[in-house]
Amino acid sequence: MLAIDVGRNYVRLALADLIGDIVARRDEQSRAETPHELLAQLTEIAAALLADAGLAAEDITLSVFGTPGIHDKETGALLLAPNLPGWELPGAVDRLADVVAAPYVLENDVDLAAVGEGAYGLGQGVSHFVFVSIGTGIGMGVVIDGKLYRGSRGAAGEISYLPVGEGDPRVNPGRGMFESVASADGVVALARRLGLDPATAKDVFDAARAGDPLAARVLDAEIDHIAHALAGVTAVLDPELVVLGGGIGAQAGDLLAGRVAERLEALVALRPPRIEVSSIGQDAVLLGALAVGLAAARDYVFERTVTPG
Repeated sequence: MLAIDVGRNYVRLALADLIGDIVARRDEQSRAETPHELLAQLTEIAAALLADAGLAAEDITLSVFGTPGIHDKETGALLLAPNLPGWELPGAVDRLADVVAAPYVLENDVDLAAVGEGAYGLGQGVSHFVFVSIGTGIGMGVVIDGKLYRGSRGAAGEISYLPVGEGDPRVNPGRGMFESVASADGVVALARRLGLDPATAKDVFDAARAGDPLAARVLDAEIDHIAHALAGVTAVLDPELVVLGGGIGAQAGDLLAGRVAERLEALVALRPPRIEVSSIGQDAVLLGALAVGLAAARDYVFERTVTPG
């Protein structure tokens, strides 16, 4: 089976056998500005993986794509995915079938990250937890009673739209208020307003570690935003564990986890959940795609090979 993690900055692909062992993998910086260019890049990488593994396209039982946003199955569009321009057009998602001539499944990337954390990371053995991805975008995967919860329209966990931050939540409907202030772009924007000149959010957090007072103010704001968002999550879902992931969650988790937990205690009367940094980091989406794909591929192979008696 083939697992594909599609992000704004990177694409990650892995081939695995039905045991779950990865036989070939490639991570590349995204070169795509349009759906056509992204499909071309994914097709090129998939062909290279097949060549590396000595396989043909017909050997792929199933492909699992993890992308931001929500798949509108009626129109074939990808909704609420501003970091992938062009995919909101009708029929855009259907073209994923051209990457490899095999059945495919499309899942929200943060939902897959939650599945990956449950199968391979800190969520193992935890019945109620959430995976909060903070990076280019912001999203949350919800696990209840050991199962992924998607909601009535697949939009469960779209916490980027929580009214956390400053200003009117309707000003930037493509991103949402929380994402506008707490994503990587929001961190960089605040740092520049305060007088810093970082190229990336990582630069800001590195400066905070080094003791820069302005970067420390940005870090304080990020902690406050995340804690307020998690206060709402805690009150509604009462999770045992919050796993921080994504680019910021992974790179700055050491700065965030403990202080967010302290801030959260002051915001909710309930006993707050444990807050920890993902143990599988940037591989969470890819591993979740493998977990979903392996279960489906095994069922598919079993159904294909068993004939009625």
